[in-house]
Amino acid sequence: MINLLSDTATKPTPEMLTAMMQAEVGDDVFGEDPTVNKLEAYVADMFGHEAALFCPSGTMTNQLAIKVHTNALDEVICDHDSHIWHYESAGFAWHSGVRINPVPGSRGKLTADQVEAAIQPAYDWLARTRLVVLENTANRGGGSIYRIAEVDPIFKVCQDNKLSLHLDGARLMNALVATGESPSAWGKRFDSISLCLSKGLGAPVGSVLTGKADFIREARRFRKVMGGGMRQAGYLAAAGLYALHHQVDRLAEDHERAQRLGAVLAEQAYVKQVREIETNIVIFDVQDHLTAEEVLSAYRQNGLIASAFGKRTIRMVTYLGIGDAEIQKASAIIEKGIVV
Repeated sequence: MINLLSDTATKPTPEMLTAMMQAEVGDDVFGEDPTVNKLEAYVADMFGHEAALFCPSGTMTNQLAIKVHTNALDEVICDHDSHIWHYESAGFAWHSGVRINPVPGSRGKLTADQVEAAIQPAYDWLARTRLVVLENTANRGGGSIYRIAEVDPIFKVCQDNKLSLHLDGARLMNALVATGESPSAWGKRFDSISLCLSKGLGAPVGSVLTGKADFIREARRFRKVMGGGMRQAGYLAAAGLYALHHQVDRLAEDHERAQRLGAVLAEQAYVKQVREIETNIVIFDVQDHLTAEEVLSAYRQNGLIASAFGKRTIRMVTYLGIGDAEIQKASAIIEKGIVV
């Protein structure tokens, strides 16, 4: 099967596995795992932040950021298609006692004017706006990219209104490879950043949360509360270090292969529209007389897996492990089409 379900399907390369097995480890709950410490220092330095925290998942790093940046009864502004709103099991309510203000942006992205308009006035009967969360790249936006020039006005609104700004950077390295912008430039704009290691970067597990030292100290405490304290986690951290050292530039290959898939899809009569492709995510809509599940069923029967992103919308994702041969096979399956 050609699995284009998600870039979470990556598997460690032989070289990454070697790095993992050779890792020096200790007890990270006591701060004594040298490989975890090395990963945290590396990512913090990359973004120009004071400290970082290695966690099992991006959901945890996002939830920790919300927990530390807010108090109960506060409000978080994000795009209505954002990951924290759709795919984190309402953890913001469970862990932090806050509400979300989901603003309808464009392709998963907000503007400064939208953020400013969403800030609650200081009335007793309203939640207090405390945090803005952006997502780069935006998953439900089809891998759409924020540029620094788009973030700067939002950053200013947050500064002017004393709001914290967090970045869900699950696929941030995809964005940076596509734009050529630097991690440190992004670090200057955000109070905290969550960087996922287990998507296109190819590590099997883990995300890193960065920010100021006191912010990370508090996040570390709540990581333990949430069950995220790990012991000899250096075996996993070594995979993240290897990915950051060796598997960042190759993300451009995933972007190019996504473009090739999009071009094939655009030629098919059963495809109504292929949405704009900027990175490694391809989202397309099928014709009105079809459903996504009908098309996906035909794909599965021929050896291709993708995911439904709505009644008539399908997502495909390219990643490490999907090479030219897999794209060629996927294209042939796409071209077989569907008979309904």
